[in-house]
Amino acid sequence: MSSEKLKSQMKTVVQTVKDTNPMAGSITNSVTINLVANTQIAVGGSAAMVYLPDEGEFLAKAGGAVYINMGTMMPVYEETLPLVVRTLKAEHKPWVLDPVAIGIGSLRTKLLQLFKDYKPDIIKGNASEIIALAGLWELEGGAGESQVRGVDSTNKVEEAQAAAVSLAKWTKGAVIVSGEVDLVTNGSVVASSRGGSHFLGKITGGGCALGGAAAIYLTSGSPFIAALTAVSAFNVAGKRAETTTDAPAGFQVEFLDQLYKATPDDIAQNQFDIEEV
Repeated sequence: MSSEKLKSQMKTVVQTVKDTNPMAGSITNSVTINLVANTQIAVGGSAAMVYLPDEGEFLAKAGGAVYINMGTMMPVYEETLPLVVRTLKAEHKPWVLDPVAIGIGSLRTKLLQLFKDYKPDIIKGNASEIIALAGLWELEGGAGESQVRGVDSTNKVEEAQAAAVSLAKWTKGAVIVSGEVDLVTNGSVVASSRGGSHFLGKITGGGCALGGAAAIYLTSGSPFIAALTAVSAFNVAGKRAETTTDAPAGFQVEFLDQLYKATPDDIAQNQFDIEEV
């Protein structure tokens, strides 16, 4: 898979999203819901945030994709999330999973175990979350116990490569491991994407927003292309935003502006390396 072919497909996905304003519904972390929604809008999509079972079922049928983020669990999710993933499977609709804080609480664990059979098209997490999910699903590269510290990673991105590859092979989709250098894999190749900003680690919701952007791009491209496009868009916007601000709050505003301004060519030309695995 040549980098030039990937760049061409990425440009097509970005332009299609900007032209068609696709909707990707989200059931997401209540701490970061505003940033996720604004990010989805900034890249050219339409956001819809819900919690209730019937509303989740509606979005699973009506939207182009769905984003499920496990960051803040609520009792209603025990009904909402199984209904949504069953509906997505029946409707042949793609979805993104962010297993935030995996290993904390019985409901989160129960639902993440259920998702193994519903195979998310994109899984996005930090290194520790990806290792823990592969462990929960009894896949190669996984750890028996979660090493997640709250929502933070205690592992380096490269330590999660084996887990990411095995998850991608299981789902036949793509996996994003976010970090200083982001890793994206479809189980056959691994892309390493550079750029971004240290300020993304100084605001709440940068990772959640990345999952939301991936869901928007997933409406218009394959899982691997959508994942790589989302990561590249974030790395371009983060790098540019950092040059205009010296503090987190200002960075967040400028970051959204730079996401909005980034052209298909800007995003596709962000540096990434490809290797076969």
